[in-house]
Amino acid sequence: MALTDLVALSLLPFNWWRQIAARLRTGWSAADLLETLVLERRLDTGATPADLRASAARALAAAELAGAAPIPWSGAEYPPLLAAIADPPPVLWVAGCLDVLRPPAVAIVGSRAGSPYALAVAERLAADLVSRGVVVVSGLARGVDSAAHRGALEADGATIGVLGCGVDLVYPSEHRALAGEMRRRGAVVSELVPGTPPLPHFFPLRNRIISGLSRAIVVIEAGEKSGSLITARLALEQGRDVLAVPGNVLNGRNRGGHALLRDGAKVVETADDILEELNMPSPGAGIAGQPGAAAADPLLACLPAGECCDLDAIVERSGVTIERVLPRLLDLELRGLVRRAGGGRFVRI
Repeated sequence: MALTDLVALSLLPFNWWRQIAARLRTGWSAADLLETLVLERRLDTGATPADLRASAARALAAAELAGAAPIPWSGAEYPPLLAAIADPPPVLWVAGCLDVLRPPAVAIVGSRAGSPYALAVAERLAADLVSRGVVVVSGLARGVDSAAHRGALEADGATIGVLGCGVDLVYPSEHRALAGEMRRRGAVVSELVPGTPPLPHFFPLRNRIISGLSRAIVVIEAGEKSGSLITARLALEQGRDVLAVPGNVLNGRNRGGHALLRDGAKVVETADDILEELNMPSPGAGIAGQPGAAAADPLLACLPAGECCDLDAIVERSGVTIERVLPRLLDLELRGLVRRAGGGRFVRI
């Protein structure tokens, strides 16, 4: 699938992306889909497929200059959890280490004006999670987000920042040094082509990427109208686990977080609470080649060796819901029993 055509599709309006994903999953080529959508829906700007491809070529050249890698939806390196959401980016732009897209990830989000308590909790949880091999995802915003990124880095772990601008830019600007360290030891990612400025409407949209990359979302100190609640709602729609840290009931800073807890979100006090909710094995358990590594698993049973299967086929064969299939496939991948193929498909090793 031509990368230039996928980038061109990503330049179409956001409200087209769900339809783009649905058609790509049914086997449309990116080139045919671009031509058809422009003909069907007539861009308000009057842009033609040729115009969009020219803009895509400029975006790819800018990415190369910025040291950013475009990961197409059809590529083996595209995160399978993200590929499975209703409206995944046709291209994910990554500045940093591509390897951090592979391990299981947990998002930590919260108030941009976090209290000292919230910042300390975010740093501690992030540090404890990365010590267990989990990647920490957040939005590189002020407050809880940046505290989570710093906690992960200070514990020599990996962290991913999801931006509301191109990966060649940093917003807010005071996080330039933090973003630079994340590029060296983790990654910053975006669905937006390089050079895209940080406009207000991009930030609510990028929240679905934060949750889409993650197996669970931990909310720390969210007010009643916090953007973190948008991320939590998106996470639930995507079949992810939502957890929350209880806070001070006197200052009103965490009313949104407490509402999540009342609605059934799991209480988080330590990283163990998160790992327990995700049913993640203790370090060293189930390593490929050791007894029990290939214990009878319904997912392995429905994956003939060497045959690529997409998520729909695996769900149909196994009878396991897609919300449960994805985390288990990632566990099997970490154990060396399956690997990812392109387009959100998996193959048994």
